[in-house]
Amino acid sequence: MSSTPTLAGPVAGRERALAPDLARGLMLALIALANAVPYLHGRPYGVRQHIVEDGVLDRVVSVVEVALVDARAYPMFAALFGYGVVQVLQRQRAAGVPEQDAKRLLRRRSRWLIAFGSVHAVLLFPGDILGLYGVLGFVLVALSRASDRTLLVAAAAWLVVVALVQGAVFMSPSTGGRTFFWSFENPDPLQAMGLRAIEWVVTPLGVLGVGSAALVGTWAARRGVLADPVTHRRLLRSTAVFGLVVAVVGGLPVALAVGRFWEPTSLPVQWAVSALHSVTGIAGGLGYAALIGLVAIRVGDRRGPVVLALAAVGERSLSCYLFQSVVFVALLMPYTLGLGATLGTAEVALVALGTWVASVLIADLLRRGGRRGPAEVLLRRLTYRRTGKMAR
Repeated sequence: MSSTPTLAGPVAGRERALAPDLARGLMLALIALANAVPYLHGRPYGVRQHIVEDGVLDRVVSVVEVALVDARAYPMFAALFGYGVVQVLQRQRAAGVPEQDAKRLLRRRSRWLIAFGSVHAVLLFPGDILGLYGVLGFVLVALSRASDRTLLVAAAAWLVVVALVQGAVFMSPSTGGRTFFWSFENPDPLQAMGLRAIEWVVTPLGVLGVGSAALVGTWAARRGVLADPVTHRRLLRSTAVFGLVVAVVGGLPVALAVGRFWEPTSLPVQWAVSALHSVTGIAGGLGYAALIGLVAIRVGDRRGPVVLALAAVGERSLSCYLFQSVVFVALLMPYTLGLGATLGTAEVALVALGTWVASVLIADLLRRGGRRGPAEVLLRRLTYRRTGKMAR
C-alpha cells in the first residue's frame, strides 16, 4: 500500500523571512489607527463616518490618518495574505504533498478564517477583515495555476469595480448621524452584538481593494520578492516611491474633506475623489510593503532587539490584531468605559498607538519564551489537523 506524503507543518521561527513579518508588525500600528476611529461616537459624523472635529490638532491628525492610513493599511495585509497562500502551496509541494491535498489544506484554513472573523465581528469589531481574507483564500486557491498575466489583468480589472462601488459607498457626507457601523454608538451590548452581525456582512463593500492587492501579492510571491529582497531591490524601490506618492496625492482630497479644510460640493466630485481615494490606497498598501522590504535589506542579519520585537508582532499578527479589538472595546464603547464619547481624533490615535506598543511588548515576551500567539496556535491546530504527524 502506497503512503500519502504527510503535510508540511507551519514554518519554524528560525526559517521565516524577515520582510513579511516586519511588514505585518509595523503595519499593525496603522491598522490600530484605522480601526480606532469608528469607536468615536456621541457627536455629529461627517465624511467617511469621521466625527466632525473643531480643534485644529484633531483636524490635522484626521487629515494625516486618512491620507496615509485609511484604505491603505488593509491592502498591504491583503498583499501579504496572497503572498502567504503561495508560500504554503510551495512548502507543501516541496514536501511532496499532492496538489489536491495542499489545496484542501488551504481551503480548510480559509473556512476557519471565516469562522474566526465571524466571532471577532459579532463580539468585538464589525469591520473585521479575517472573514474576507477567508473568502479570498478560496479565490486564490482557484487561481493557483493561473498565469502571471491573468493575475495582473484580473487585479487591474478589479480596480474598476473598486472605483465604482467604493466611490458610491463613500461619496456623500453624512447628514450628522451614522450611515453605517451603528453598533459603535449603541449603549446596549446585546443590541450592539446583533447590529455587528449585520454590519460585518456589508463590510466588504468598504474594503474591496484588498482583492487587487492579494492578486499582486500572489504574483510577487511567485518571484520571491520579499523572501529575497536584495535581488528585487530595484522593483521594491520603484514600487515604494510610486505607490506611496500616488497614495498620498490620491488620498489628499478626501483627507482634506474629512478635516473640513475643503468641501466637495457636487455629487460627481464626491464620487470621483472617493473612488480615487480607494484605488490609490491599493498602490499605497503595495508601497508600504515594498518600503519595509527595503528596510529588511538594510537590517540584513543585524537584527537588534527592536527589529526582533517588531518581527515577533508580525509572526503573531492574528493574535495582536484581535488584541487591539479587545482593548478598544474595553476603553471606548458606550457600554464599557465609554471613552469614545469624549476623546478626539488625536487622543484616540494615541490610544491606538499605545495599544500597538503594548502588543509589541507582549509579542516580544512570547518570542523570548519560544511561544506562538494563542490565536495562531488555535488556527494552526485546526488547519493542520491530520491523522498522522506533519512533516517538519
